[in-house]
Amino acid sequence: MAQLFIGLAGVSGFLAVALGAFGAHALKQRLPEDLLAIYHTAVQYQFWHTAALLAVGLLLLHFPQQVLLKYSGWAFVAGVVIFSGSLYVLAFTGTRWLGAITPIGGVAFLLGWALLALAMFRKLA
Repeated sequence: MAQLFIGLAGVSGFLAVALGAFGAHALKQRLPEDLLAIYHTAVQYQFWHTAALLAVGLLLLHFPQQVLLKYSGWAFVAGVVIFSGSLYVLAFTGTRWLGAITPIGGVAFLLGWALLALAMFRKLA
């Protein structure tokens, strides 16, 4: 599971860099300012949670039996797909109802962080 999360972090990191560069160079003149800001938020959250996913993968190398770490990793994956993914689609299409889906991804991010903390606090006990 550790290798899977590290590999997914690599893919997500690659995509975040590519999408960030695309946004900075190709979309600057094509998207309205409000949609470009939404796009940048998607990239930023993808970057931060890619790093979190990498950390979970590395922690799993040391604590492979920590089930909460595994759930944390999947929550981060879900958050990137749902939160950032919905914002990317919203930025490209202008379809505002997608904003209703985005908070589900935000909850997945929160769950990922809470599970990560709980897993590590249990290791301390």
